Amino acid sequence: MMLRLDHLAVSAATLEEGVAAVEAALGLPLTAGGKHAHMGTHNRLLNLGDLYLEVIAIDPEAPTPGWPRWFDLDNFSGPPRLHNWICACDDLETALADAPGATGIPTQPSRGDLRWRMAIPASGKLPFAEGYPALIQWQGDHPATRLPDQGARLKMLEIVNPDAEKLKKSLRLTDEKVVIVQGPIPSLRAEIITPHGLRSLG
Repeated sequence: MMLRLDHLAVSAATLEEGVAAVEAALGLPLTAGGKHAHMGTHNRLLNLGDLYLEVIAIDPEAPTPGWPRWFDLDNFSGPPRLHNWICACDDLETALADAPGATGIPTQPSRGDLRWRMAIPASGKLPFAEGYPALIQWQGDHPATRLPDQGARLKMLEIVNPDAEKLKKSLRLTDEKVVIVQGPIPSLRAEIITPHGLRSLG
């Protein structure tokens, strides 16, 4: 099953720290997101056209869940950074059958009236040292349709990974904006077109 680039996730130790870093980097304000009760996290969002960017962090007001949080947030430290990418599919079970074994278990989180199914790794850690995308299947509205359009668009997402060739072969994704390259230290970097010019987010 073919995958579609859906959104990007910037992880942060606190939501306030993550929002400040992204707004400074892109020169655009983020829109209120909400809380994810199942994971004890909360976020803020930015429209990227048919995609979106989220800043996500542990919600200090939420109880600690009895399972690892998504995006390995339980082990996150350091400054805010682009940490994960998420791809959409039309059938989560079929997409998981094509994915590496540790990609995740189908789960049905929610935020307000938004509903989706998502593959969440039992360990919280995605394959290829977080280089493999989280898989999502939306049920109803997509968040990007609800966000104000501030003229930001993704130009390129660069994924650096020590096993770049294996990562490419494991993906059923055709998107010229996604570039996977060989490198010793896994990382993500996005080039985003803004009304202020081209900005980089890593």
